[in-house]
Amino acid sequence: MVYQFVTTDKDLAQVCRKLESCEIIGVDLEADSMHCFLEKICLIQVAGPNQAWLVDPFLINDFSPFSQILENPEIIKVFHGSDFDVRSLDRELSVEIENLFDTEIACRFLNIKARGLGALLKSFFDIDVDKKYQKVDWSKRPLKDEMIAYSVGDVATLVELHDILRDRLEKIGRLAWAEEEFDLQARVKYESNHLRPLFKKFKGAGKLDNRSLAVLEHLLEVRLCQAEKKDLPPFKIMSNQSIMTMVQRRPASVEAILKYRALSPKQAGMYGQLCVKAIETALALPHRELPAYPRTRMPRKTPQVLGRIDALKKMREAASRALAMEPGFLINNNMIAAVAADKPSSQDDLLQIPGMRNWQVEALGDRIMETLSRVQ
Repeated sequence: MVYQFVTTDKDLAQVCRKLESCEIIGVDLEADSMHCFLEKICLIQVAGPNQAWLVDPFLINDFSPFSQILENPEIIKVFHGSDFDVRSLDRELSVEIENLFDTEIACRFLNIKARGLGALLKSFFDIDVDKKYQKVDWSKRPLKDEMIAYSVGDVATLVELHDILRDRLEKIGRLAWAEEEFDLQARVKYESNHLRPLFKKFKGAGKLDNRSLAVLEHLLEVRLCQAEKKDLPPFKIMSNQSIMTMVQRRPASVEAILKYRALSPKQAGMYGQLCVKAIETALALPHRELPAYPRTRMPRKTPQVLGRIDALKKMREAASRALAMEPGFLINNNMIAAVAADKPSSQDDLLQIPGMRNWQVEALGDRIMETLSRVQ
């Protein structure tokens, strides 16, 4: 596919005037979340029917013409696995995408299990994609020729892939289902991973006692501070496993850190004393100053509710086979628990449960009502 680099505000405005006449475009982003402290969009790829444009965001000051394209409901915007892209565009452009089509979500409704873009390009177009470019540093300039080719390839077939998937969705009567999910996906918002307390985003923190949470928070502060100073993502300073080892072992010296293999010798040389100090500070906190993990008080599951959950899960398995859709996508465990606790008496009541989709009620409403009628 022919492509053009867009490196000035004037060029972007001209391209967007061309895009205004398109009924559908493919969109993809490349970012540097693997290489820098604050992730940022490094390249925006847009494809029309016969041409692709590679927008260099480092050289553009006025993104308003592109934001208007994304917000134009008359133009279909085709993404693949759009969650990261939608959040990135919200973070940097404060834009809400109208008329989004997500090929990965579409595949879920079609029971296509190999849903990665590389797998889809191979399956539908016999195109092989080198995945190594997913992890390269897209912030570096100039971009290598093979990176440019990869970025163009990411969007070159999105419109054609949309046509194939949309046709299949229409044939099985699930296009409206998918469109509801697309619209919900388009409304997600960016959330920073660096909000305090940091332990809220740390896997396993909910199982720790208050003192251990304090140790964890102080170690996470050390990692975050060093990551910001060195302009690196936190995981490149020290891993979650390293931090959890120190939380559990609470080493009192750099030698102890090395003994427990919590950090490599190089890491211990750079960060060991900082970690020891953080642990000492956390252990010295008075009890009243210890953090507590925020809990959502869930209503106690009575034997009746547990029985409904079990019956609904069995219903889900049968429906999954009948509809050829993955069980967890069809209806997840949290929603099953909410339905079991609420025990709606009608499909209208079912729709009132927060998070319930219209398509889920259409697909499962009768089955849910019938299942609930059979259990207490």
